Amino acid sequence: MSLHLIPVSLAEAKAFIEVFHRHLPPPRGHKFSIGAADQAGVLIAVAVVGRPVARGLDDGRTLEVTRLATDGTPNACSMLYAACRRAARALAYERLITYTRAEEPGTSLRAANWTPAAALPPREDWHPPRRPRAQGSARIRWEAP
Repeated sequence: MSLHLIPVSLAEAKAFIEVFHRHLPPPRGHKFSIGAADQAGVLIAVAVVGRPVARGLDDGRTLEVTRLATDGTPNACSMLYAACRRAARALAYERLITYTRAEEPGTSLRAANWTPAAALPPREDWHPPRRPRAQGSARIRWEAP
């Protein structure tokens, strides 16, 4: 199957994520979003890139892939991770990160030459009422080359 990149709006990306992301809702905002489509032009995956969620990493030179969702088409995730890296570099950002749950293998990230940068413990169970967080899960922070 031949895949190609397409531009997607935040609204399109959010709608796709609402249906296909396994455990998180769509993000609130973004710097840019990229989609992958099949030969017929059908959207099969999206990536949303924005400012880092962790305030300590939000230095004006770092971006984060905040969501990546796919319908399960092979190679779509690694294609989007690589495209996000190229786009971030073209926009003069110096660093691109993302997170996975510790139990996820990171196969698509490794295929796009990303490397594990940090193992993070689960978040504590507390959260403010207006910003509920996912129940604590150990995570891996990945960094693009």
